[in-house]
Amino acid sequence: SNPLVGTSDERPVHSVYVNGFYMAKYEVTKALWDEVRTWGLAHNYTDLGVGSMSGTTNYCKGPTHPVHIITWYDMVKWCNARSEKEGLTPCYTVSGAVMKTGNTAPECNWASDGYRLPTEAEWEKAARGGAGGLNFPWGNTISHSQANYYSFSSYSYDVSPTRGYHPTYNDGVYPYTSPVGSFAPNGYGLYDMSGNLWECCWDCYGSYTAVSQTDPRGASSGSDRVVRGGSWFDYARNCRAADRGYYDPDSISDFVGFRPARSSVP
Repeated sequence: SNPLVGTSDERPVHSVYVNGFYMAKYEVTKALWDEVRTWGLAHNYTDLGVGSMSGTTNYCKGPTHPVHIITWYDMVKWCNARSEKEGLTPCYTVSGAVMKTGNTAPECNWASDGYRLPTEAEWEKAARGGAGGLNFPWGNTISHSQANYYSFSSYSYDVSPTRGYHPTYNDGVYPYTSPVGSFAPNGYGLYDMSGNLWECCWDCYGSYTAVSQTDPRGASSGSDRVVRGGSWFDYARNCRAADRGYYDPDSISDFVGFRPARSSVP
């Protein structure tokens, strides 16, 4: 009664294998963003964005909510700052130097033990939580008991008894993000892989091919970066594990955040 759905940019269906990696349990919170940003500003990361601030935007209600209003470049530089702060090897470089400022597309050292954005394939592997072939990490239907998103009756798999913005995270004037971890985790113990905020990936946005791949890292070039998972503002179809979006890396958004990954943990 709830068939799998898909859009043209999710096809053709193809096999993907990813090697082991680590993924953060939560989207990066405003509190964690501020902690690393403060350290970074004192260590030559001079242009990290402030990010969402309670009182200056209507969508972030406090330090336990996920940070947004940041660029893709802010995210990768923040990952480098957090790596250095914790004594790890930064992943991102520009012309061989650790990326600390600016908005030049970096290179990624995938062997580094520092923090980085996940690839799109890693993100989907993590989002599914060990269960394959489902619309969502937990099954084929979705409701407000499972995620923070905009419920709309046009989708047969959206079975929420409450419609529109999530009633718990809507003050009647503006809807907003939920504190990270407000809903049940998926099979890998990861929270908010559907809804709350879109999450940025490393990959340039581009078309799939039918060829099976191992550790794909996206299109060879492209102006936009992949985002995954949907947000508090988006429909159920955007919260599906296979759904894809794209994000101008120079832009900021009320709907986009991130969670870091790592290739190894010492």
